[in-house]
Amino acid sequence: MLAPVEDSWLREKRRELLRWSQGQVLEIGGGTGANLPCYRESGRLVFTDPDPAMLGKSTRRLYRHAHETVRVQCRAENLPFGSGTFDTVVATLVLCSVSNPARSLAEIGRVLKSGGRFLFLEHTRGEESIARWQDRLTPVWSRLALGCHLNRDTVSLIQNAGFHVARLERHHPPVMPRLFHPTYVGVALNKTGRSVSRDEFQRSGNIGAQGGSR
Repeated sequence: MLAPVEDSWLREKRRELLRWSQGQVLEIGGGTGANLPCYRESGRLVFTDPDPAMLGKSTRRLYRHAHETVRVQCRAENLPFGSGTFDTVVATLVLCSVSNPARSLAEIGRVLKSGGRFLFLEHTRGEESIARWQDRLTPVWSRLALGCHLNRDTVSLIQNAGFHVARLERHHPPVMPRLFHPTYVGVALNKTGRSVSRDEFQRSGNIGAQGGSR
């Protein structure tokens, strides 16, 4: 279902987002491995998903991945890693479907090092008539789409979990149905670490906005 969106818009956004990855990387809910070709050189990648079938489908892409990769079956709500293990945590189109987003975000914060980066790409709750339709359709859609919630306000959940959202871009991709608008691409920092200056982020390049304000 996502193939047309992946080819025309999503893959490029994955590449732009993953330029921010560094050091030891944890990917949550990696699914079939769509992000794997988009990583720049970094340290070890730990690739996770709760579904063994998804991990099986990701095998071919994992073998092609040039860097050290470890595959782990686990849920975002209960990550089997020590505190402060990773420099970067990645979640793309994941937080809409976890059963407990607050618990998942708490776990992400726990396993991130001080000042670590949380990279996310998520569709979120819309506004006015779109939001009302999302509320109506989510109970049915969630059963059909592996727990996906059309109306989850993911950016607010990330902020409320204690992250500092350092960069955030809002998109209305024309190839994606309006029920999945808006989509946000962001970089959040673990607040327990040092702050990162605006100049430091600008030197790394811009994620880029399309079809919406920041």
